[in-house]
Amino acid sequence: MTARQELHDLADFLRRRRALLRPVDAGLPEGTRRRTPGLRREEVAMLAGVSVDYYTRLEQARSSTPSVGVITGIAQALQCDQDQRDHLFRLTGHPTPPRRAGRHVRPGLIALGNRLTDLPVVITTDLGEVLWANPLGQALLGDQLEGTPRERNIILRWFTDPSGRHLAEEQWERISAAHVADLRAAFTRRSGDREVTALVQELQAASSEFARLWDLHDVGVRRSDRKTIINGEVGAIEMRCEVLLTPDEDVAMHAFFPLEGTGAQEKLDLLAVIGTQLMRSS
Repeated sequence: MTARQELHDLADFLRRRRALLRPVDAGLPEGTRRRTPGLRREEVAMLAGVSVDYYTRLEQARSSTPSVGVITGIAQALQCDQDQRDHLFRLTGHPTPPRRAGRHVRPGLIALGNRLTDLPVVITTDLGEVLWANPLGQALLGDQLEGTPRERNIILRWFTDPSGRHLAEEQWERISAAHVADLRAAFTRRSGDREVTALVQELQAASSEFARLWDLHDVGVRRSDRKTIINGEVGAIEMRCEVLLTPDEDVAMHAFFPLEGTGAQEKLDLLAVIGTQLMRSS
């Protein structure tokens, strides 16, 4: 696509998007009777923080390529969702901003996790905070899923409370390195935003192990791993963890599969029964 074609496509998108919005959608008074539906150009320009003349030239494909700041302001003024915002960025030749799901878990992910009744499933943020788990996930990981958001942060707990590491000790070094590499990837993807920066600084101050591994500058997102999880009810369970990333990449679903030939399936079956009994008695 040529630069001229991109400007024409940008102009077309801006006009059509503006026509879909009502003044009330943007918190503006209805005012006098409007000849055409949607917001006026001057209203979008005001909301985006640009001049009316400049915005008009954008809609007429007569302007140079707008800056990232201008496109961000226009996307907000036109109440674009993430896909529409990314479309604007691509039309102007700018890299798309990183996406954020925040702590929102889509209902579809929860429905999927609940259907996997024979597998432990846990959903976390990219910073290690547990957001949700199905019943078998709760039975497998126990108190790691309880408490405040800080107490449910797997990475924070791993480095600040080593006595609570519910994995075989011979795996600790590998898992520590993997946690740090995961967090480094999130740090880079988020461009060092306040939340991830604060977590890294806290871990650096609290854990010499974390600080040493962080200085190695290793980076990598885990998509699969083998773990020996120590459960208080059934003992050590050999598991394979598959990590399914969402398109936003800051929420991930972890599904745990028992390793064949290790007795893990029998222990998981027993844990499912124990977990059901505990829920009935509570």
